[in-house]
Amino acid sequence: MKSDSEPEGQREDSAVTARVCWAYFKEGQTQEAIAQRLGLTRKRVIRILNDARASGFVQITINDPIGACAELEAGLQSAFGLSRAIVVPAPPVGLDVRSVVGAAAGQYISAHLAPGASLGITWGGTINAAAQSILKRRGQKNTVVLLCGGLARSTAINPYDNAAMFARALDATCYYVTAPMFADSPELRKLLTASGPVREVLQKTRELDMALLSAVDLTRESRALEYGVISRDTWRSLRTAGAVGDVCGHYLDVEGNIVDHPLARRTINPPLADLRAVKNLVLAAGGAQKAAIIEGAIRTRLCHILITDEAAATALLANVRG
Repeated sequence: MKSDSEPEGQREDSAVTARVCWAYFKEGQTQEAIAQRLGLTRKRVIRILNDARASGFVQITINDPIGACAELEAGLQSAFGLSRAIVVPAPPVGLDVRSVVGAAAGQYISAHLAPGASLGITWGGTINAAAQSILKRRGQKNTVVLLCGGLARSTAINPYDNAAMFARALDATCYYVTAPMFADSPELRKLLTASGPVREVLQKTRELDMALLSAVDLTRESRALEYGVISRDTWRSLRTAGAVGDVCGHYLDVEGNIVDHPLARRTINPPLADLRAVKNLVLAAGGAQKAAIIEGAIRTRLCHILITDEAAATALLANVRG
């Protein structure tokens, strides 16, 4: 909860106003409940509601496109028991959804990562976009921990590059898993994860204050195929085994069950139990094609806060209602 010493004359962000109004007028939540849910003071909630009435923002409906997103957020929180859902408008055709979802994730991390707190990250385009949206800070003694191995071929979504971007923006100490994303064999994976440098970084997972996770789908649109992270034969066999995607290297079906597959036995990543022990798990993923793996991640308890877009949110709720 924020301090009561907020400036009286500050101009409210339209998204904050819309969420407050939706919760109050449409959901019937109390001012105190809204304040707790959104991390505001009750005094500020009252001021937002009064200003919304006076300005005409609230009439018969909420006069802002974010109103539809607020309804989706409420639906996701109710359907999946999430601590919070943040839904951004679907981007126009031609704009990568990862850029808008990643921007929202970067804003969330900037606002909620406390001084001295540790942040774990995975890899992917959404994580890259989040890194570019982090507000720069200095001297707050944060720590960044990369929760996966690296890729031999550098691209825009190389895990090491993304971790370095976060660390620079946060002026943070950064810990890397000094091993490949996939070992050549299960036996080599065992040796690598038992080595001091790799073991010590992976063991930091349970101590994290927050983790920003991404979801990699296994649809025909999968970026894992586009970037050559997995072969098309591996992609087919993962789908045949029932996997809909992975979160931090854990391959899941839509119900959140772990899928046993040879690739999973070679993946260098933290144990699922250690990830579940993280205090604040933020999952950022957008696009209707991600709905199945997002649902799997939620059901396997790898998501407290979901940051997504309208398309994925609508698909998720359609699956539940269907």
